Amino acid sequence: MALTLRSSTSFINLKETKGLRTPDDLSPPSIFFPQTKQSCCRLRAKNSMQEAQLSPEKTEAWRTLGENVAEKLHAMSSPHSSSSSNDSSSRVPVFVMLPLDTVTHGGSLNKPRAMNASLMALKSAGVEGVMVDAWWGLVEKDGPLKYNWEGYAELVHMVHKHGLKLQVVMSFHQCGGNVGDSCNIPLPPWVLEETSKNPDLVYTDRSGRRNPEYISLGCDSMPVLRGRTPIQVYADYMRSFRDRFRDYLGDVIVEIQVGMGPCGELRYPSYPESNGAWRFPGIGEFQCYDKYMRASLEASAEAIGKRDWGRSGPHDSGQYNQFPEDTGFFRRDGTWNTEYGQFFLQWYSEKLLAHGDSILAAAKGVYKGTGAKLSGKIAGIHWHYGTRSHAAELTAGYYNTRHHDGYIPIAQMLNIHNVVLNFTCMEMKDREQPEHAKCSPEGLVQQVKAATRKARVELAGENALERYDSGGYAQVLATSRSDSGNGLCAFTYLRMNKKLFEGENWRHLVEFVKTMSEGGRNRRLSEFDSTASDLYVGFIEEKKIVQKQTKELAALA
Repeated sequence: MALTLRSSTSFINLKETKGLRTPDDLSPPSIFFPQTKQSCCRLRAKNSMQEAQLSPEKTEAWRTLGENVAEKLHAMSSPHSSSSSNDSSSRVPVFVMLPLDTVTHGGSLNKPRAMNASLMALKSAGVEGVMVDAWWGLVEKDGPLKYNWEGYAELVHMVHKHGLKLQVVMSFHQCGGNVGDSCNIPLPPWVLEETSKNPDLVYTDRSGRRNPEYISLGCDSMPVLRGRTPIQVYADYMRSFRDRFRDYLGDVIVEIQVGMGPCGELRYPSYPESNGAWRFPGIGEFQCYDKYMRASLEASAEAIGKRDWGRSGPHDSGQYNQFPEDTGFFRRDGTWNTEYGQFFLQWYSEKLLAHGDSILAAAKGVYKGTGAKLSGKIAGIHWHYGTRSHAAELTAGYYNTRHHDGYIPIAQMLNIHNVVLNFTCMEMKDREQPEHAKCSPEGLVQQVKAATRKARVELAGENALERYDSGGYAQVLATSRSDSGNGLCAFTYLRMNKKLFEGENWRHLVEFVKTMSEGGRNRRLSEFDSTASDLYVGFIEEKKIVQKQTKELAALA
């Protein structure tokens, strides 16, 4: 689907699928390869019952086997084993996102043996580290200020054991209802109790539909969560994480990505997929109709002597699934470019900027001196980018039009707090997008790169959709360079699952990681590479050995 939201599947219970499709069957073409029968590093016993019954001697044998295989694969695939000299200044470390259900609803690490084997394989490929969502709805679900970090502690120890690094997302949003959400993790029950008593705590559209994904920024400074403001609640959560993992921050936990909205992104929930409200490539709707947002709009209008402008949001902005030209507000010469339109869009986008500023200021205070970098994610809303109004960006809170750059103010705000700007759709090409949607992910990426360079803020990237083909990787390599705009300081691949470890897909990832470690210049990924490279031949030979040893050891169980 030609979106920028996180797509995922559990690497544990993945069903075989063909390809991602958009609701209107207009997804960009992807290349999928024949599947192998066995993963390269599937170092598990026959089932969990057998694992539990292994003797200490056999458990030690498993551990030794895994370490030996990791060493052999690492010698072949690690970017650091290359004899050529690398330009460390252009090296782009690659991280891999873990499944959304890495920690269970009970607060424990999901399938730790499978996770251990997967991390071992990623380390062998030369991956820098992994990314995990620290869900507010899991950690603080038992009540205010009652935190359970045990599942995450187990993961941190495992990541450390394998010599990997960790990016942790402070996920203050709901999981479920968006593209690729493979599980459902709502906001903490005690928070939902408050929203049921006061529905205006969540974002609301013009029709009165409530969105439970994230607390409305309109009440950021009000003590609406049992005596605390949302910003205070987020700060307390981050402080608890800091105190629990103080010894690992800056060393193992190298980055904290601060969630600032739906899907962890600094934006309004203007294009919700839940209940079929929106489908690609609709323009979305403004989310400013809870009582707190309405009060702010009214006050802003009165401050400039335009009281009528504060009565409501734009009346002619259309509905979720319309196109710009179907509306009075977003059409070529629409209301967006009038004095009123400029007032409203400035207010709407500045509220979002102020929200990000408040959360990041709190995060900066919490994590100062820990050595961990801070980052913030911005959504890559590339549909209708080719129109004058950029309607889909406007409803999400990015005041970006033909006449107004909406990304420089965001980059400048992040720079104030020394925060890395994390951006998506790095793998997308304009020619892959449906023509009627007026998409330009490449143009959008270039604009954001230019904005980060101007604001002197670091830029990191992600792919928006699952891609396993070398063509997708090649596009990431192209956008990661600093030939125009800003280069990437890191890249996080979406996402670890069963399919990633299949032979051809795994080979592409290994080659991609190696190329990124060499600045994307010393090696080149062909879009349709089917050659049997030395790396691949060695990988297949080692895979046969692993399979044989695994069968022999499993027979002893």
